[in-house]
Amino acid sequence: MTQTNDLRETVAARPPAKSATMAGRQRLILLLLLTASFTLAVDFSILNVALPAIGAEIGFGLDTLQWVATSFALCAAGFTLLFGRVGDLVGRRRLFVLGMALLGIGSLIGGLATTPALLLIARILQGLATAAVVPAALSLLTTSFPQGKLREKALGLNGALMAAGFTTGAILGGVLTDLLSWRWAFFINIPIALAVVVLAPLVVAESRPANRSRMDIPGAITVTAALLALVYGLSSAAQTSWTHPVTVGSLAVGAVLLVAFWAVEREAEHPLVAFAVLRRSTIAWGNIAGILAFVTETSLVFLLTLYLQKTLGYSPLLAGLSFAVLGIGTVLGGIVGPRIIGRWGTKTSIVWGFVVQSVATGSLLLLSTNGSSIVLLLIATFVGGVANLVVIVGFMVTVTSGMPDREQGLATGLATMSQQAGITMGIPIMSAIVAARVHRLGIETPATVLDGVLGAIVVNAALCVATALAVAIFLRIPNPPKV
Repeated sequence: MTQTNDLRETVAARPPAKSATMAGRQRLILLLLLTASFTLAVDFSILNVALPAIGAEIGFGLDTLQWVATSFALCAAGFTLLFGRVGDLVGRRRLFVLGMALLGIGSLIGGLATTPALLLIARILQGLATAAVVPAALSLLTTSFPQGKLREKALGLNGALMAAGFTTGAILGGVLTDLLSWRWAFFINIPIALAVVVLAPLVVAESRPANRSRMDIPGAITVTAALLALVYGLSSAAQTSWTHPVTVGSLAVGAVLLVAFWAVEREAEHPLVAFAVLRRSTIAWGNIAGILAFVTETSLVFLLTLYLQKTLGYSPLLAGLSFAVLGIGTVLGGIVGPRIIGRWGTKTSIVWGFVVQSVATGSLLLLSTNGSSIVLLLIATFVGGVANLVVIVGFMVTVTSGMPDREQGLATGLATMSQQAGITMGIPIMSAIVAARVHRLGIETPATVLDGVLGAIVVNAALCVATALAVAIFLRIPNPPKV
């Protein structure tokens, strides 16, 4: 019955599995999906530089301004797993189109917002759109390309643009705020969303299992509530401290709800997450590698932003432009990643990707208060960006390979959740290290900020080494079936 269901699945047009060349229709599908993913990646960081201007014009206080970012992160991470499963049930293309429409509506509201409440509603809608579109787009990508070189190439380009989008957002946000208005950080999404909504039904075939199972409502409620509590706790840690009552309480509630989710799933007839899937080495250790890849690289951008602005005295716009080299590195890593994986395999690529990233990150310990350190920073972030994207492509290939199409929504939902969790976790962890070291030295100066940043860089590089060792020891890649 399972094999029959697999054959009956409605998926996008595919070439024969042996073909290594994309058909014209596949190029259009890839262009459409990558455009949507890149746009959403930009949204993660495009408002960071603009926050002071938004606060001054809309009326946010310093104690509430972080909600512009937190409200987005809460929804983007908290609802990802749920929407990944919804896509399996109602159709991934349908969810993809609805999510892009929601992005356009949220962006219009945000661009026209005149009160804090309207702006937060806009960011919530953008976060929900991200939670819906990213796993749906990734599922459509993996069901549109057969497992092998074509899928690895597509995933490499997807990973490159997702990572480049995060960097581009920081640069674009500064440019738009300086030259036009922060409102254009919202308006720029509207024509893109409209074009995708119109073209997707014409280009992308629907993808969903022929036999739909019922939604696990109790599981969906508990896991979504758990993720919301955990993300809120991590966001609170970034704004206050790891020992603040709100932080501790939110993380504790999240942990309790995860235990409740586990209990619910054990008894569910149609579980949201089949725990047998989580016991697979490729799923468990692939996602752990993915989380740490995003923890280390996104938090490093945060650390170097502190260094550039507080130690070297760069403006926000100039600091953002300094990461253009990192963006180039991530694009290159996404392009060469599939070739490296094709030659050496996913496990070896992930392990050595982390090793190279740790060396590049470790070299940043030579940073100083001298402005000439920018040369080292640019070289190290370029090399580290290439290596990080090799890891990310390896992670994506690992967690989506060997999964039937009916489970691609779950696989990509877990992968997207790992991405969101890594982005959310990294900054509060590294921020706490920097704050503790600066507090120990008693006063914030360019030198003490540098000391705090260097302490966090040591931890960042150590995480890369530890993850490389863990993957080398525990990740088991099954041999491909003989044809």
